[in-house]
Amino acid sequence: MSLETRLLIDGALVAGEGAALVVENPATEAPIAEARGASAEQVAAATQAAVVAQRAWSNIAAAERAELLHDIASGLRERTDDLAAIMTAEGGKPLLENRDEVGWTASAFDFYAELARVQIGRVIPPVETHQLAMVVKEPLGVVGAIVPWNYPLLLLAWKLAPALAAGNAVVCKPSELTPLSTLALAPLFDAMPPGTVQLLAGAGDVGAALVADPRVDGIAFTGSTVTGKAIATAALDRMARVNLEMGGKDALIVCSDVSGEALQIAAEGAAWAAFLNAGQVCTSTERIYVDRSRYEEFVSAFVAHTASLQVGDPTDPSTDVGPMVSAQQRAKALLQVDEAVAAGAELLIGGTRGGHELGHYLTPAVLTGLPPSATVLREETFGPVAPIVPVDSLDDAVALANGSRYGLGVNVFTTDLATSLRLSRELKAGTVWINDPLTDNDAGPFGGFKQSGLGRELGPEGLEAFQETKHVHLDPRIERKDWWYPYGA
Repeated sequence: MSLETRLLIDGALVAGEGAALVVENPATEAPIAEARGASAEQVAAATQAAVVAQRAWSNIAAAERAELLHDIASGLRERTDDLAAIMTAEGGKPLLENRDEVGWTASAFDFYAELARVQIGRVIPPVETHQLAMVVKEPLGVVGAIVPWNYPLLLLAWKLAPALAAGNAVVCKPSELTPLSTLALAPLFDAMPPGTVQLLAGAGDVGAALVADPRVDGIAFTGSTVTGKAIATAALDRMARVNLEMGGKDALIVCSDVSGEALQIAAEGAAWAAFLNAGQVCTSTERIYVDRSRYEEFVSAFVAHTASLQVGDPTDPSTDVGPMVSAQQRAKALLQVDEAVAAGAELLIGGTRGGHELGHYLTPAVLTGLPPSATVLREETFGPVAPIVPVDSLDDAVALANGSRYGLGVNVFTTDLATSLRLSRELKAGTVWINDPLTDNDAGPFGGFKQSGLGRELGPEGLEAFQETKHVHLDPRIERKDWWYPYGA
């Protein structure tokens, strides 16, 4: 496993001149690398280089750009083992999940390579028969991509791939907790005009500098709602385009028609949705609502399945749940558990270190008997905590699921088609998954309602997020129009 700590600026690898970043292994709490973030001067230099590179990149034919994006996808697949090892070392996600992430990242580049070959606009009916009217899609220019730590390559690809496909240059800022996997990508961009992709490590000051730079035409961000709002406010001051995927408090509903083997499958699916990546997924299931007629059976099956999960070393192939990314994230999740128990909830399982003296481990926790006001039912947890609540009707389940300031995703388990169709209409979220939790689709848009975000990633919508729309009205004749002045004539 080779670790790159230099920044990519204007096609060259250079040492950072900003604040030092010590990258820690969440499983051992030991430092694995020290990098320096970008200085304010380096951010400015990268942005200016991107302005120059964008002109060259956007002038390359779409078919050629597509082949270069396919080459990136191939390079990612060739480096799967190395990249997965880096992500596991710096982020704590199990190695199996990180290998999958590399594959999903490559898939996003392949998808947008092809989509951008055909999504360039449309011809519309003209005002007069001899005219030509077109809607043309053009790149924004320079895009700043600010990426979180939980899926450092995948969530970068959801921004970088469509932005490049549309003809933009991109300045990328990974999380200060997980910069190494992003910096390791530098060789993949060698065939592009220097400066088309810039990789800048750093903390919030680097992201703030990108957002404030007038040469940055659009900001794509995934992270907390608090930070997303700050970015939107700063970008609005200069009317920069924003695409924001922010917090979530996703619900999962188990309907009364789910019984027997289907209920067991629902319990296992719900556990995966709640505890994947130690619950550190923007669409993690953080509230489970079960019809009262199935509640006790579901809780029993859910707890039994949770007890079977292996919590430990993320490099061990048998590990299901690794450590959380940091002590701070673990403390936040555990605080919600402790507050719920103090308010009368029952902790059925989990909420411990699981015997690990080192590492940010938190065994998957299951809570029942929660008061409606419990923080764990209202605020984002982003940890392996599953509160389960009985409901008396489907109406109650819908009301509770929708009764959040967030609306990123929601999961449903039902065997009834009519119920599926009803819930797909009534649930207020960017994605409704029915009987298949958390499955992404490159061709399907991803994003949230309410305070979960603005705009969409993936699908054609994800490409349009990085395009300006221009209407071209062409009349080949120079002739006087009847409706011009003077009206008296």
